[in-house]
Amino acid sequence: MSVDVLDATFAALADPTRRAILARLAEGEATVTELAAPFAMSQPAVSKHLRVLEHAGLISRGRDAQRRPCRLEAARLKNAMDWLADYRGYWEESYQRLDDLLGELDAGQEEAP
Repeated sequence: MSVDVLDATFAALADPTRRAILARLAEGEATVTELAAPFAMSQPAVSKHLRVLEHAGLISRGRDAQRRPCRLEAARLKNAMDWLADYRGYWEESYQRLDDLLGELDAGQEEAP
């Protein structure tokens, strides 16, 4: 996967409004009007967020008669998760070292008179 794809994905995910939109779309497709409803912003402002998400490949827009529903495209999210998973071993090892150190400190306190 290219760095540009990851950059676009993480840039899109950096905004809480866009994350909220993705969470809503995880429940099923929705129109711009439906997506704009819970936010204190104009429909054009929500449309700008949708363009960022669409550019990142996180959503797609269809056509259903007069409606243009948006839907989640989860493949790009999986790509980001896979990239993050590469660091999981590092964090697990770090936490294990911390657990070991805390265990040693705890054992040392129990031995003290």
